[in-house]
Amino acid sequence: MKRFVFLLALLAGAAAALAPAIGPAWAQGMRVHARLVAEDRAIAPGGTTTVALVEDIAEGWHTYWKNPGDAGAPTRIQWTLPDGWSAGDIQWPRPKRLPVGPLMDYGYEGKLWLPVTITAPADARPGDTVTLRAHASWLVCSNICIPESSDLVLDLPVGTPSPDPAVAGDFAAARALMPVASPWKATYALDDQGKALDLYVEASSLVAAHPVSADFFPAESGTISNPAPQRTGYAEGGLVLRLVPSDQFTGDKTKGPLNGLLVLTSSDGSTQALEVSAPPGAVPPATFTQAPAATGDLSLWAAMAFALLGGLILNVMPCVLPILAMKALAVARHGAHGRVESFAYSAGAVISFAALGLAILLLREGGSAVGWGFQLQSPVAVAGFALLVFAVGLNLSGVFEVGSITAGESLTHKSGLTGAFFTGVLAVAVAAPCTAPFMAAALGFALTQTFAAALAVFVALGVGFALPFLLLGIWPRALAFLPKPGPWMLRLKQFLAFPMYGAAAWLVWVLAQQAGPNGVAIVLAAFIALALAAWLWSVTRDGGARARLAGAAAAIVVAALSLYAVSLLEGQSAPAQAASAAKLGETYSAAKLAQYRGEGRPVFVDATAAWCITCLVNEEAVLSKDSIKNAFAERKVAYLVADWTNQDAEITQLLKDNGRSGVPMYLYYAPGSHKPVVLPQILTEGKVLAALGG
Repeated sequence: MKRFVFLLALLAGAAAALAPAIGPAWAQGMRVHARLVAEDRAIAPGGTTTVALVEDIAEGWHTYWKNPGDAGAPTRIQWTLPDGWSAGDIQWPRPKRLPVGPLMDYGYEGKLWLPVTITAPADARPGDTVTLRAHASWLVCSNICIPESSDLVLDLPVGTPSPDPAVAGDFAAARALMPVASPWKATYALDDQGKALDLYVEASSLVAAHPVSADFFPAESGTISNPAPQRTGYAEGGLVLRLVPSDQFTGDKTKGPLNGLLVLTSSDGSTQALEVSAPPGAVPPATFTQAPAATGDLSLWAAMAFALLGGLILNVMPCVLPILAMKALAVARHGAHGRVESFAYSAGAVISFAALGLAILLLREGGSAVGWGFQLQSPVAVAGFALLVFAVGLNLSGVFEVGSITAGESLTHKSGLTGAFFTGVLAVAVAAPCTAPFMAAALGFALTQTFAAALAVFVALGVGFALPFLLLGIWPRALAFLPKPGPWMLRLKQFLAFPMYGAAAWLVWVLAQQAGPNGVAIVLAAFIALALAAWLWSVTRDGGARARLAGAAAAIVVAALSLYAVSLLEGQSAPAQAASAAKLGETYSAAKLAQYRGEGRPVFVDATAAWCITCLVNEEAVLSKDSIKNAFAERKVAYLVADWTNQDAEITQLLKDNGRSGVPMYLYYAPGSHKPVVLPQILTEGKVLAALGG
């Protein structure tokens, strides 16, 4: 049937090409401009040079690899050469997967260089110029297919060879796309039902490298189902690519080698094509990942909309509410200046989200396995955040002042903007560990895109987060709904210190999971030193110049000691107990997941972290309920806790494989299923039971 469809398309394209007078616009010109280019300015007698057939393919069209896939035909060259001259085979660069409706083609877009080795006879005479003639033909396709051809001529002098600098870069780029022989042993196995074809590459280094993607291009048609997803898995000693065999891949054919290209893309974006010839053999059990289904259907605009909505919802997270109350207090206090401060706060929030996103992208580009909330996976960073929040609390309590709540108009316009900007920065800092609904899909999409697209998603997240105060700036009449300034502000300011102290206490608890009792002792000592520094700063403000100088110096020294104490946390560690869920299940590992799935057991994976408030709420309110525990026990569900409190590359990869960049994430693997059910970030008892089939 596929060949019949392809034949009809070919005939239709040929008929259109032969009828330009009555055909549509596409029949009026060539879709591929072809030419011959020599790498050297001359060829030596008995020597060789490389001549490339260069195809400039029109935008939106493609030509084909030597195995075109489900439909198509490869480029062919018929040479007409002088006696004694010879031309080698086309050297094929790695192709792309090109989906066309329900079919999958293998081919090329843009500019294509197809090198061919030309050999001169030993009796070629220096000083002569020979004419190389070639008839090149190809099929170029978009929504339709058009067969095209061109007669090409190249004059090549015989003499001392020298590279042509004008094309040296192009030939180097073409060779960089050429496959190389695989340095690793490979085998393949077909399962008993003939439904899965596993290609195993024995290379422990690939397990450690965890390529971003792996694609197999069979050398011969009729080997695999070309449109079917190719799933990457990892065994103890190498990489396993699970393919779907074609209906023709049966009988004696399964006894021969599986030939083709394995194209691996690294985390730094580099790509390498390996020529593989895999005989049938043993393939070890592997844990398979899936393409990020949750983000695969998202467009950039949809991801930005999700990020905007997720950022808006992030404002109601418990860790952010005290900061928002502080900002609302400042806007109410400054009246007319509140509009400008709203813009400054929004700028601080948006720039901070963009900077945080850029940091994640750069770290991932450098090979680090990080995701959303990565900054709280370091004990030093957690302690630093705790000191910052504690200092804000001391300021709100009046231990020291940066400006005055009663100063009113004494605050300059510049200082008000600066304070508003850094309030936005602080709000993002405390919001970063949280993940709101809609954020997961948007961030998972962002971390698979180009830098520009990813930053657009992070900026949209920042705009959504700043939207309430941004609207105050755009619509200043809304300021009339805020209470007028008065003595109540001082009391509210002092009250807001206590949520900040609570946030600091929570961060100390997080630190206890990461660095143990020693870490808690260090950060508490830093708290005391910071409070002493704030007090010294405050009590010397009303003295003379000498007293103020001495107080400032003493405060700086004591504050520096608190920062030094925090630096001692580097390298501190403790077994993490991320949440109450840790008491319910076992520690996650990819091997353990593969083991349970291989035994046919259902598996529930809880990806969590001690600093993830949403995780803690879900675990206390839903996952710890007796009804959920009983459901797991009745169905013999293996409960695995993927604790991401400290950085863990294996858990980061699990998140990435399922289209997520942060926690919480909940996966349910039903017995025999290939893909897990990804549950919502905000769990309910009903949603968990429904996923379990109850």
